[in-house]
Amino acid sequence: MNVLLTGANGFLGSRLTQCLDEHSSFHLTSVVRKGLLFRGAHTVEINALDDTTDWSSALLNQEVIIHTAARAHIMKDELSDPLAEYRSVNVVGTLNLARQAAKAGVKRFIFISSIKVNGESTKDGVPFTADDQPAPEDAYGVSKMEAEIELKSVAAETGMELVIIRPPLVYGPGVKGNFASLVKLVRKELPLPLGAVHNKRSLISLDNLVDLIITCVDHPSAANQTFLASDGEDQSTTELLRGVAKAMGCRPRLIPVPAGVLVFGASVMGKKDVAKRILGSLQVDISKTRDLLQWQPLLTVEEGLAKAVGN
Repeated sequence: MNVLLTGANGFLGSRLTQCLDEHSSFHLTSVVRKGLLFRGAHTVEINALDDTTDWSSALLNQEVIIHTAARAHIMKDELSDPLAEYRSVNVVGTLNLARQAAKAGVKRFIFISSIKVNGESTKDGVPFTADDQPAPEDAYGVSKMEAEIELKSVAAETGMELVIIRPPLVYGPGVKGNFASLVKLVRKELPLPLGAVHNKRSLISLDNLVDLIITCVDHPSAANQTFLASDGEDQSTTELLRGVAKAMGCRPRLIPVPAGVLVFGASVMGKKDVAKRILGSLQVDISKTRDLLQWQPLLTVEEGLAKAVGN
């Protein structure tokens, strides 16, 4: 089966490239931005992901597209109109690819979206589901939601199958962002006031997400479905930090400060959003993913953390 992968040089795309290349049943073509160093057996370079991109040569004889390329979520976006920038790539660029793909006869389009389409947080014991009404709160989440809506229209008009996957935070070797920052703090064995946080957050290891995506390449029940993704083991921030410390073989120094005190302190310092991400809950229900695809996460959280940060 011929598979086209966009964003092949990214955190997710690099691992997908490696795993797809190992499958004898897949013939992979990797797409990267021009000027980026990338090693792949069959690689296509593009100038940009926008409405001007000509995909004709890359789409020749392709059967499935896995679209991971995107303008990624930026924590402190200083642009005057970040939504316009997200839309240019994540909506307009994606739709340009999808329309050309349908015209070229591509059978299935797998879109890597984000749990941010559902929202930023959940109430205790009330996880997000794939069928919830979207409620994005930031520009990145809005752009992913809009892309999903437009892709569904293209699929309905052309008959090209669409698969949408919404992962939460993805961790693995080489991860950056908030997860990497927490790992650094734990590795230094600094005292952290996070020993009494009783929230619940869903995460997914890189290998588990890659396995789910590959399952969706040719699974008949994946067609025209939206799936949420996770490791299937929700963790509190306290539990996660202890797991990270265990994986690195170091001693966690977690001080049991009440979450209410932390929220107040963060608000005073203007860090309310940071506190929400660290102290709040974000759970996802993957029962639909398990049931329709007969899919189970390859790695436990402990195994995923060991691969991500283990010595």
